[in-house]
Formats: sequence, structure tokens, C-alpha cells
Amino acid sequence: MIGCVFCRIVERKVKADIVYEDDDIIAINDINPQAPTHILLIPKKHIPTIEDASPEIMGKLINQAGQLAKKVGISQKGYRTVINCREHAGQSINHLHVHLLGGRWFSWPPG
Repeated sequence: MIGCVFCRIVERKVKADIVYEDDDIIAINDINPQAPTHILLIPKKHIPTIEDASPEIMGKLINQAGQLAKKVGISQKGYRTVINCREHAGQSINHLHVHLLGGRWFSWPPG
């Protein structure tokens, strides 16, 4: 989608620190990390929200988040995955993405 920063990252029009990529998703280090580890997992196809996503892509995003948590060493102590949907929940980019956060203690409830 024109103007979508995540689409522009997928198209290599915007630089990003890519930590994983396959045919369907890309994972990048967040440029404004909220934890020592903060990775965004993004479908390559423009999908506005979780409500617009297929079960297959959601499964792939969540599964890969778990795999990346192991790879970057945050799996044993724990990590958080977050999917925001629309502005009241904090979705600032209208392109589905999963936040993988770890490397510190998190409080509950989160908001």
C-alpha cells in the first residue's frame, strides 16, 4: 500500500534491521524498542489488522515469534507477544504486526 512504512520495508525502499525473512513474513528490530529485545513480525502482504488476517498467516506469525524468541535467547526467562488492533489499542501503523518483547520483567495488566 502506498505510504505504508512496512510495505516500503518489504519492498526495500526503507532500510531496516532484518532478523528473519521468508516468502510470507519479515521480522525486523524495532527502531523504538520498548524492551532489550523488541522485534516486529510483519506479513509481507499488506493486511491492515488482525481482523483481516487469515488463520494461516496468524499461525505463521505466532509460530515464528516463538522460534525467534528461542534464537535470540529470551525464551527460557519469558517473553511477550503483542498485537494491537486500531488506534485505541495503540496500533500506530495500519499494517498488521506482532511485537516480540523480552529481556526484562513485564508488569500486568499491561496498559
